[in-house]
Amino acid sequence: MSDAADLYQELILQHSRTPRHFGPLPQATHTAAGDNPLCGDRYQIRVQVDENGIIRDGAFEGVGCAISKASGSLLLDAVIGHSRDEFERLFQDFHAVVRGDEQSPAAIARLGKLAAFAGIWKYPARVKCAILCWHALRGALAGEHSATTE
Repeated sequence: MSDAADLYQELILQHSRTPRHFGPLPQATHTAAGDNPLCGDRYQIRVQVDENGIIRDGAFEGVGCAISKASGSLLLDAVIGHSRDEFERLFQDFHAVVRGDEQSPAAIARLGKLAAFAGIWKYPARVKCAILCWHALRGALAGEHSATTE
């Protein structure tokens, strides 16, 4: 395994063992449940969005595999302090990379730490794990109360 792959694997393991933003968020303005029925991953994602559309805080709770938990943790790290529009652009970039639709070095570099998931497209069953919290957050911001990877 390459040094970069080792670092990415360690980052995913670190965020799955001690996820950031894991727990309740009583002042949430938007919330949605995410469900991956094939894998059994289930998360509730909550964010606080201000009047200017900036995601001020976020949290998630639930159960799932290491990939889904690490993805939720890194997702919230990436979007807190950013606008809904910025989240949508990041969603599109992340989705394209993890599904294998976009593998250019520039596209992967735009993801920052989220590039740890760039090789997940090689394991199609795991892609849904990586994108579950993303779909839940997207649903929450759209006013939906649930999201699925199906």
